[in-house]
Parts: sequence; structure tokens; C-alpha cells
Amino acid sequence: MSHSIVIGTETEFGITALHDPDFKPVLASTHVVNAEVAGRRPIRWSFEEESPGLDLRGYGTEESFPFDSESGLVSTVLTNGARFYVDHAHPEYSSPETTNPYDAALYDKVGESIVHRATMRAAELFGVGDYRIHKNNSDGHSNSYGWHENYLVERDIPFETIVDHLTGFLVSRVIIAGSGKVGAENDRDRVDYQISQRADFIEERVGLETTLKRPIINTRDEPHADPLKYRRLHIILGDATLSEVQTFLKLGTVALFLAALSDNALGDPLILDDPVSALRTFSHDPTLDAKVALADGRHMTAVEMQRHYYARLATFRRRADLHESFGDLLGQWDSVLRDLAKDPLLTADRLDWTAKLALLKSYRERESLAWSHPKLALVALQYHDVHPGRSLFRKLTRTRRMQRLFTDEQIAAACVAPPQDTRAFFRGECIRLFGDSIVAANWDSLVFETGADNLWRVPMMEPLRGTRDHVGDVLERSGTPAELIETLGDIGDGS
Repeated sequence: MSHSIVIGTETEFGITALHDPDFKPVLASTHVVNAEVAGRRPIRWSFEEESPGLDLRGYGTEESFPFDSESGLVSTVLTNGARFYVDHAHPEYSSPETTNPYDAALYDKVGESIVHRATMRAAELFGVGDYRIHKNNSDGHSNSYGWHENYLVERDIPFETIVDHLTGFLVSRVIIAGSGKVGAENDRDRVDYQISQRADFIEERVGLETTLKRPIINTRDEPHADPLKYRRLHIILGDATLSEVQTFLKLGTVALFLAALSDNALGDPLILDDPVSALRTFSHDPTLDAKVALADGRHMTAVEMQRHYYARLATFRRRADLHESFGDLLGQWDSVLRDLAKDPLLTADRLDWTAKLALLKSYRERESLAWSHPKLALVALQYHDVHPGRSLFRKLTRTRRMQRLFTDEQIAAACVAPPQDTRAFFRGECIRLFGDSIVAANWDSLVFETGADNLWRVPMMEPLRGTRDHVGDVLERSGTPAELIETLGDIGDGS
């Protein structure tokens, strides 16, 4: 059976400035995003089709979370099909739609380069201070900001089925999804070091919120696509990761899980007795020895749960028609789980939380520091710096102590070129070719100014159309937006 897979991520980057007692994060984030759009016509983000208040459980309304339309001005759509904008007090990068975990990890990684480039340009253009940007999830003062992952799933899969199966998977996935953290926050029990930066901030099993009472399973029903065909699964409990292998694992395992779920290939779900507590228990135990209770009375470690899911998904993969990268995914997943079971630090060349733990252990021993010493928190933070010259993660990759999936050249190319096999291709190429004529955009439409009296809206409700194969020759033949609109009218819309 062939499975349609659409994946995207959203990264809220931490931002601060050195030696600036009057630092304002919203203003700083605005500087960074505006630096990226400087010299080009700003493209307003259209909120008209967005409805973040709708709940997958049937609650809420389109007016639940009204937007300030002016915030759409501090936003841009990039030629790679991504969106770069200010979200509250953070610069945020939303990756373009992709169809496999390899591309999904690549376009997530691209966000680091784009925000670094924009930060450097902001200093040149606006004379701003020394901004420091981190791809992490906590400021150390009990404020958490998100890294969100998104998957389109068929609307006819009952939401209760998704919750029953996915909860245990996501809770145990923390051992391959965490980026590591010194200490605890949000009034949680004291711990020297834990696996996840987000676990202390997750408070409910299921819910609509993303900034308070954060849930394991988010219920926002906003597909950015045909709502009769799709629902978008919006997952907010994952950590922002720098390791390319880890991001590939994080995204790919969920995509494979959802494909198997749609094919009814998972068997009975593993139901946790208290999933929120289990998430914290797993996160607070970097030895991976902790067991949590299942509703049927059994107790399992996170590794045992992940091995259970691995076995089911490996069997499913053998008969499913999926992208070839899922074969590589299973090999990586199996290797990481085997090494985690032997000694977690064996994965320090692939997982951020163990790489960071190895660095901190070495630093502690060399300097004879307690875990509570503030120097350790600074070292941990420096791991996440997106500046290539300061980032401890980048130092590990330069010295080949961290495995990579992508070359610098591949990342640079993906900063400007969109994926070829989703509607992101049409969006990105239109921005490149006709950016000065696009007045508004969102995930499922573009609005063109063609010189006529009326604006033209091109809908893109199907994420798997608008690909190079579908519209590449149309774009090449169209010298103006008016010609593009005319041709699209002859063949059907650009979606």
C-alpha cells in the first residue's frame, strides 16, 4: 500500500543580547526577520484561512485565538518555501512541506543557517547589539519555547485511536528526541541532568493549548489543506535538536508510525497508567533504567517500549510502499536503541542529549564542579548557539565526533531551493520568480497582483500537488504573473 506523507517543523529560536540591560526580545526578533526581507517587497502573511481555535475533539471556534493582522508584516516567505517570522518574542522558522524524513530533517536544519544569516545581516543593516541565537527550548528561568512537528493524517482515522496509540510512543520517544538539560524547571523535582528540555513543561495528556497546560497530544484542528481529507497532527512536546541523525530519527519514526497506524498495522496500543508522569520519569533518568507503569499492570523502560514499536514498524516497512529513506531510518533506529541499552554515551556521536552529557561530564571532572555550578549551564547553552564559531555542537561536527547526514553544500542549496515534490515547490518558485507581485501568502494559497483591477488568489489545498512534475514547465513558460494565472486557469489551479 502506498502512503502519502507530509511533514513540516516549526522552530522558535531563543534570542538574547550581551551587555544590554534594555534588551527587548520582540524588537530584536523583528530586527532579525526584517533583515532577511530587507530590499524586497514584504509579503503579508494571510490569516484569513487560519483557524487555530478549532479542536480535533469538536470544540472551539475559528475565533478562539484572534490574530493581530499587523503581526503579519513581520514575516516573510522564502524561496525554499519556508516561512520566517516573529512569533511573540522569538524569531521562528517554519520549514516547507516535505514527503520523507530525510528532506524533513534537511529543511529543519536549514533554519539554523537562515536565522544565523539574518542575525549577521541585522547587525550590518540596523547597527543592533550582539544578538545570540540558540536552537533550544528553555531560557533557564522556567520559560519554555517550542519546536513543533506537523504531520498530515487521513481525516477518517478516529482521533481517539491516534491518542491511544501515539501517547506511549511519544512519551518513550524522549530517549531519541531529547536535546539534554542541566537541572529541572517549572517546579519539578530536582535533578542534575535530564534528557529533555520540554518534559518539565508538559502537563496534560490531551489539550489545545501550546503555551500553558501543554499537552502530549495537541488537538488543534488546522490542516492548512483540504479539511475533508486531512487533519494536521501538531506535536509540541519534542525538543529542538541540532544533530542531523537525531532529527531524522525524531521525524521519521513518527511518520512511519502514522503510516502504520493508517494501515491498522500496530496491534494493540501500549497504554500508560500516567503518561505525563511517565514522560518526566523517563526524562529525569539519563541512565535509562527507570520503568513506568502501564494500564495493564506491566512496567517497562523507555528502551523496552521503543523496541516494541521498532519491531512492529520494521515488520510494517517490509510490506509498505514507502520512500527509501525509511530503510535507512530503521537501521539508525535499531543501532541507537542497541547502544542506548548498553551504555547511553555510546550514542554521543548521534544524539544531542548524550553528546552534551559527555561534554559536561568531561568539563565537570576537569574543573571539579558540582552540577549546580553556573558554568555548566553556560556550557550547555553554548552547545545550542547557531553561530558556527561559537557552537559546541558545530565543534563536534568539525572534529568528526558527531555524525552528519548532510554536507554544508546541501544545506546551502536548501536555504534557497524548495523541495521538489510538494506544493512548497510552487510557493518557493513563485517567490523567486514573481516575489514583487505577491501581496499575501499562507500555506494553502498565494495572492498575486497582476496589473488588473483585481487581485488573484491561487489556492493550494492539496500539499502533494504544485510539485516540479506538476507545474515546473508552467512556471518556466510564464514570463509574468498574468501569464501564470492564465495558464493555471487553463489546466486547473496551481494546487
